[in-house]
Amino acid sequence: MENIDQAVDVRKGEALDTHKVEAFLRDAIPDLDGTLTVRQFPSGASNLTYLITLGDREMVLRRPPFGTKPKSGHDMKREYTILKALGPVYPYCPRPLAYTEDPGVMGCPFYIMERIPGIVLRKDLPASLGLDPGDVTRLCRNLVRVLHELHSIDYKGIGLGGFGKPVGYVERQVTGWIRRYRAAHTPDVPDAETVIAWLQDKMPPDTDLPTLIHNDYKFDNVVLDPENSLNIIGVLDWEMATLGDPLMDLGGTLAYWVESDDPEDMQLIRSVPTNAEGMLKRRDLVAFYEELSGRPMTHYDFYYCFGLFKLAGICQQIYYRYYHGQTQDERFKVFGGVTGILEKAAMRVIEQSKL
Repeated sequence: MENIDQAVDVRKGEALDTHKVEAFLRDAIPDLDGTLTVRQFPSGASNLTYLITLGDREMVLRRPPFGTKPKSGHDMKREYTILKALGPVYPYCPRPLAYTEDPGVMGCPFYIMERIPGIVLRKDLPASLGLDPGDVTRLCRNLVRVLHELHSIDYKGIGLGGFGKPVGYVERQVTGWIRRYRAAHTPDVPDAETVIAWLQDKMPPDTDLPTLIHNDYKFDNVVLDPENSLNIIGVLDWEMATLGDPLMDLGGTLAYWVESDDPEDMQLIRSVPTNAEGMLKRRDLVAFYEELSGRPMTHYDFYYCFGLFKLAGICQQIYYRYYHGQTQDERFKVFGGVTGILEKAAMRVIEQSKL
């Protein structure tokens, strides 16, 4: 089917040692047969994702990027752990199959999971899906519902009570991303100090109802059913999942939510089809989450602004690697410009906020 997410040839500098990978797979996963092929999913700018095929068995391999990486980022064991714990209670998780920290296989920890074949929405909504504006609105609401389902899980009951530290979560996030942004700063991007000062001043108190949060929840991290594209059948990329304030999770989603009437610079960096006719506006999306969760949205501007700043920090960390020659991926050449656009968007939130 033409809308199924496809893997491509492996990028230069990101090839795997197929002999070592195959030996590991055959030892770790029973009943594998056939010839090994390795391809790469081209999207994503953090952990690397490969399609592994052995005979008629399709699996996905996740590993950290090559080159320098943030000390606490790209934790393969965390991803693997949360997928194992969530499997019985959250049907959208890929099934984890194997994990290793043996440096002799790949030089880094990595894990294998099942592939969920389906539709992953990228920049524009495919016309071939045949969705009318009403369908798009229903899909939007389903996206919010699946996020709220995650936030409703009894995380202690599935053994994830120690997965994070909810107390002080917002303050740690703000402080941590300020530190990361400054550490990754290059002379060709804004210093964002006005945004930083506003976030420090407007931080809300800890929530008394912390939840498990995904931390990178957006359209291109969910998989749609090929038979009914309004249904979400998978949620991917759990590398930043933790325990904390679910409204920080929602704010991260909003950072990617470029509306059809947003400024031209935001249209240039739009990566998912949130401008399509029928998509909820950000405030309507927030109102729907409030309806589902019962949580007050008095600090909506803070969560959205922080989502933009955090996304700017992520882009800047990636751009820093490119700027200093630590990656050869030409996609990252423009990320410094993206950082600047996100900083401007955060400034617009501040200028219009009544907090």
